[in-house]
Amino acid sequence: MARFHVPTIDISAWVGPGSPDARAAVVAAVDHACRTVGFLQVVGHGIPDAVIGDLETGLDAFFALPLAEKKRFVRPSGENRGYSPPKSESLSYSLGVDPVTRMNDFFEAFNVGTSWREYPGTSATPEDYAENTWPTGVDAFAPAVQTYFDEARRVARTLTNIFAAALRVPDDFFDDLTDHSIDVLRMNNYALPPGSIELGAELTGMGEHTDFGLVTVLWADRVAGLQVLGADGAWNDVSPAEGALLVNLGDVAARLTNDKWLSTLHRVKPPVVDGTIERRRSAAFFHDGNADAVIAPLPGFVTAEAPALYEPVTVREHITAKLAGSRAGRRNDAAVREAARVVAASRG
Repeated sequence: MARFHVPTIDISAWVGPGSPDARAAVVAAVDHACRTVGFLQVVGHGIPDAVIGDLETGLDAFFALPLAEKKRFVRPSGENRGYSPPKSESLSYSLGVDPVTRMNDFFEAFNVGTSWREYPGTSATPEDYAENTWPTGVDAFAPAVQTYFDEARRVARTLTNIFAAALRVPDDFFDDLTDHSIDVLRMNNYALPPGSIELGAELTGMGEHTDFGLVTVLWADRVAGLQVLGADGAWNDVSPAEGALLVNLGDVAARLTNDKWLSTLHRVKPPVVDGTIERRRSAAFFHDGNADAVIAPLPGFVTAEAPALYEPVTVREHITAKLAGSRAGRRNDAAVREAARVVAASRG
C-alpha cells in the first residue's frame, strides 16, 4: 500500500491566467488527490499574507477575552453562528460514534457565515442562513474576518471550477449547487490552559469527523494536532506547508462521486509537544452548497458493478442531521459508512 501523503498543488494557473497545459496539470493532480487521499494543500491561492496576518490578530483579540465575555455571543445551536465554548460539542457524534471517553471536544470556536440577506431572489431563509453576531469591543475582529471570509470563498469557488473539469461535467455544473451556498467560517482555538500536562485518553482536541459539505479550505497554525485517517486505517499527522492552505473534501463531494472521491475522516489531537501544551489555531471555511440542493451520485459514477451508495438528500437535511449530532448530542445514525471507518480505525 502506498505511503500516506498529502500533495501540495499550485493552483495559480486557475487563480489567474494559465495555459491549457498548466490548467490540465492542476486538474489531474487534484483529481488524483481527491481519489486517493481526500486532502491536499494548495499554494498559489492568491490570498495576501497581510490578510492572513490580520485574521490572526483579530481572532487572537477575541479569544483572549474572558470566558464570561465570550459567552455573551453564544447563539442557539441550530443557527451555527457565534461562539461555542470549550467542551460544548462532540464532533464524533455527527457520525453516530460515541466519544471514546464521553467527553466533549476541548476547543472553542466562533462561526460566521452567509446571511439570507446576501441571496435576494433565491430560496434562502433565515432558518438556513442565519444573521451573524459580531462581538463588541474587539475592533480588529469583524473587518479582518470579513476580508478573509471573502478571500476563502474565492478560493473555494476556484476549486469547484477545477472539480468540474476533473469530473468532466459542464463548467457551470457547480453554479446550480452553490449559487446560494451555505458558507461558514469557523475559527477554532484549542483552549487547553498553557503549561505542562500529563497526557491521558480524556483529552480530545476535536473528535473524529468528516466535513459536511462540498469542500473545506483550512488555514491553520503549523502546530502538531491535525490527523487524517489513511487508507490503511492508521491516523497520520498533517501540518500545512509554509504559505499553504489545507483543502479537504466533504460529504457532498463523496455523495456526488459515489465515494470515488473521499470525504476523509480527520480529527485534532491536543496540541501537546514534549508534555507541554502549545497553542493551536485554525480557520475552516466550509463551502457546503445550497440548502435546497438535492445531492445524489452522478450518473457517470453509478454502474451495475458500482450501484449508488447513497439515497438522494438535500444539503439541508444532511447538515441538520450532522449538526444535531455534534451540538445536541444526538447520534447521527444515518452516517453508517463514516461511522464504520471510525470503528475500524479504533480497533486497529
